[in-house]
Amino acid sequence: MSRDHVQSAERTDAEAAGPALTGAETPFLELLARGASSDAYEQPVLLARAEGRSAEAIAALEHAKLLALRVRADLEGRRRREAELSALFETAHDLAGLRDLDSVLQAIVQRARSLLGTDVAYLSLNDPDRRDTYMRVTEGSVAARFQQLRLGMGEGLGGLVAQTARPYVTDDYFKDDRFQHTHTIDSGVRDEGLVAILGVPLMLGHHVIGVLFAADRRARVFEREQIALLGSFAALAAAAIDTANLLTETRSALAGLERANEIIRDRSGVIERASDVHDRLAELVLRGGGVHDVAAAVSQVLDGTVDFTEAVDAPSAPLEASRAEGHAVCHEDDWIAAVTAGGELLGALVLRGHPGLDPVDQLTLERAAMVTSLLLLARRSAAEAEQRVRGELLDDLLDARDRDPRLLRERASRLHADLDATHVVLAARLDGTAPDADQEAAARRRLWSAASHLAATRHGLAAARDGGTVLLLPLTPGDIAADLARTTAHQLGTAVHEAVTVGASAPVQDLAAHPETVTAAYAEGRRCLEALRLLGRSGDGAAAEDFGFLGLLLAGDRDIAGFVDRTIGQVVAYDERRGTDLVRTIDAYFTCGMSPARTKDELHVHVNTVAQRLERVARLLGDDWQSPARALEIQLALRLHRLSAPAQN
Repeated sequence: MSRDHVQSAERTDAEAAGPALTGAETPFLELLARGASSDAYEQPVLLARAEGRSAEAIAALEHAKLLALRVRADLEGRRRREAELSALFETAHDLAGLRDLDSVLQAIVQRARSLLGTDVAYLSLNDPDRRDTYMRVTEGSVAARFQQLRLGMGEGLGGLVAQTARPYVTDDYFKDDRFQHTHTIDSGVRDEGLVAILGVPLMLGHHVIGVLFAADRRARVFEREQIALLGSFAALAAAAIDTANLLTETRSALAGLERANEIIRDRSGVIERASDVHDRLAELVLRGGGVHDVAAAVSQVLDGTVDFTEAVDAPSAPLEASRAEGHAVCHEDDWIAAVTAGGELLGALVLRGHPGLDPVDQLTLERAAMVTSLLLLARRSAAEAEQRVRGELLDDLLDARDRDPRLLRERASRLHADLDATHVVLAARLDGTAPDADQEAAARRRLWSAASHLAATRHGLAAARDGGTVLLLPLTPGDIAADLARTTAHQLGTAVHEAVTVGASAPVQDLAAHPETVTAAYAEGRRCLEALRLLGRSGDGAAAEDFGFLGLLLAGDRDIAGFVDRTIGQVVAYDERRGTDLVRTIDAYFTCGMSPARTKDELHVHVNTVAQRLERVARLLGDDWQSPARALEIQLALRLHRLSAPAQN
């Protein structure tokens, strides 16, 4: 087609559309070019009328103005749609690179407020646990109470949106009765000064998870395009939340898998160590190893120091807890596993300086304790014959006074006992009352077993006798019978887990040549045992020397000299060294009713001399020498000393 034909067609279209445009469009094109406001498009028409131009010219200008405004509206719409699409694209881009959910939601609210030209935009999310909804993001808000609102389900405009899953708009919030008003919501909205509010739902599938709002502080009508735009932003916000949740779940799952992988690796190493210790312990048992060999093997596997200790040497509270629970117990930086057999506490395996212990390693320690108990039981079975022999030898010392001393020494030597050493005979008995005869018999067997074990470790003898146990233990230099009795009571009580009372004899010697002394010493130990029980000191240990002058009645040989020496021996020795007269002074002091004035008359000395002598006596005997109990013993010792002194011619 030729150019003339095209121009002719354009003129025909222009004529059909209205009056011909012959320069009237020029001022409007300039307005379009500089992006003038819609009010500026009236100026060319007003100017033409003021100049008195013809009606045709004014009509042409009016037509050109309408066309220009239409073009301007189209351009504005296109620019607005470009801005909206650009904002949606940027939001989608943010969502694609989601790292921080709060940042993406904040950007969505900011862009929604900017594009809709509202004073405020905000987003709320539902809280299923608390069954309400709360403000997550706000933009343009100035009221603190509004920013911290928590709304019940179904309350306010947001509640209506959540219930219907549809957008809702109100031109004037406080005059709208389509939704439930509450004091909390109305107070927050009033603080913010909001009037017109648009809310669209955030949907995940068919579920509403929150609401996106745009609001103005003046009355306003939101157009359909604006509602659709806010809905697009709400869809992106819901997608961002869903993506963030999926990322969180994925990260959590990955972290869980990583932890599981670490656990599997750790367990694999632990299982290998457990298999190693099982092989080592089995080898130890087969080649007849001892408890210390077991401790050494477990030390290597657990990479720590493991020791076997007697029950008395382990902390009592954690040891008892391990015994009761059947598991190793952590105590400070150590782990303690009780070694038990048939209710009897045999000792403990202690893993030192290892507070953090893997459960499988803990099980390894517990199995080692079980193997240790089996080894101890096996050793005990082998030692029971020796214990019976020890008991038979002690029975012969107690009952058969005509035995050959040489044979007695030989039998004792085979048991690593020395009958020529100084010994103490101890009578031990359980203080608890068993519910029936079987349990009482079992308790006595445990006591005899513990006593036999103690006797073997101390190179002594033990036998069951008179419902209890009798022990013959060597007395080490520097020790006394009373201390040995108390120590034995504690050790036996700890071993059998019951109170054990022990009475001890005075030290005895040369038992092979004079076995009858063992019988007398046993009788003395039993008297001390009965005295302890009568005095309410069950579970304790004592010898005759612990009972003061009552010990004279309990001792088999009536050790008068020993009692006098223990009571006033220091005063007697002082008189002998210094040539003083302290013994006679305290004797006269008690005779005169503890009156210094009468004492000085009895002794024919000055009262200051009496005071000085009594002060010296206090330094020798202790400040409590005049207490009733001490005074009674001292007076008895003075009487015995006077009676045992050589007669004066």
